[in-house]
Amino acid sequence: MDLGLPGDDDPRRRQVRAWLDEHLHPTGRQLAEAGYVAPHWAAPYGLDADPLTQLMIDEELRRVGVRRPVNPIGIGWAGPTLMYAGTEEQKDRWLWPLLSGEEFWCQLFSEPGAGSDLASLTTRAERDGDHWVVNGQKVWTSYAHIAKWGILLARTDPTATKHMGISYFVCPMDAPGIDIRPLIDMTGEHAFNEVFLTDVRIPADHLIGPEHAGWELAKVTLGNERVSLSGEGALWGMGPTAEDLVDLIRSRVAGGAGGAASASTRDRLVHVWIEAQILRVLRLRMVSAVLAGRAPGAEASVRKAIADAHGQHIMDLARDLAGPHAMLNGTGPIGSLGDPTWSRGFLFSPALTVGGGTAEVQRNIVAEKVLGLPRDT
Repeated sequence: MDLGLPGDDDPRRRQVRAWLDEHLHPTGRQLAEAGYVAPHWAAPYGLDADPLTQLMIDEELRRVGVRRPVNPIGIGWAGPTLMYAGTEEQKDRWLWPLLSGEEFWCQLFSEPGAGSDLASLTTRAERDGDHWVVNGQKVWTSYAHIAKWGILLARTDPTATKHMGISYFVCPMDAPGIDIRPLIDMTGEHAFNEVFLTDVRIPADHLIGPEHAGWELAKVTLGNERVSLSGEGALWGMGPTAEDLVDLIRSRVAGGAGGAASASTRDRLVHVWIEAQILRVLRLRMVSAVLAGRAPGAEASVRKAIADAHGQHIMDLARDLAGPHAMLNGTGPIGSLGDPTWSRGFLFSPALTVGGGTAEVQRNIVAEKVLGLPRDT
């Protein structure tokens, strides 16, 4: 795959630069309407951009310090599923404020008894006139406490086989009957929640796709989730990258602080940098597949399995390079190995191999879908 990016004279790059010159501090809505939040999406929500054009847009946004709206579950998971199965009315209602970051989203999938085996979920939704009435419990719901909407899986036909009889809904998170309780993680932060739903009424037009066909849509969401969770940053597309670590060590050496002198350290730095380049190429392949009309499949699991280990490799190396600073809770200046970014990343990195499907689940998918091995029982 040719990864060469268009030069300064490319008309697409000039167009992006001209737009940024006219919008020095663009709002989330302006970025969304320009197609720069999710360039690979189909018009009018994106630009049908090919992978190289996307990378070029990314470069131009970084060049002037413009950040896209933060809405990882909405843009990364809910949005692609709505694009895939939503009606035109549903797309128009939810996609614009989703892309602009005006309406934050969460995911109501996992349950205490249905984590890796998601199809075993027991949350029920029963039709009552123009509404669905939902009862059940969800867990590990990231950002439920600040979300306006949630994508919800619930069983609508309890007599059907495990993977059937499940429907896919958009749930208003301020609906009566929703009880959100915090789960504090090892970093001391509150991102996760458990959510209890008691007689929650969801309008009938919030059903996405056909009734009882939610499992197929769940697979679309999970495929995109694994793409999103294996993004460029070491922590599920967020936080520092391997390049950030290499640049930091390079600056320490140039400044006489040392830190990358030993052969073993140099070898580990090269290893994480190579992993990052492999993941970048895999990401381009997946984007190319989506542009060709193919839903994310086993390749998303391949990339996530590699990306999870990659994130832990980066954070383990940062801990070792930090030395005594690694024992402290981020006391160094920004851009140093004492920066809290690194200490938080080290504490958070074990979660990488659990969220979005465990490493074991990803390997089972690869074994069945790529290697043709029999289904794990």
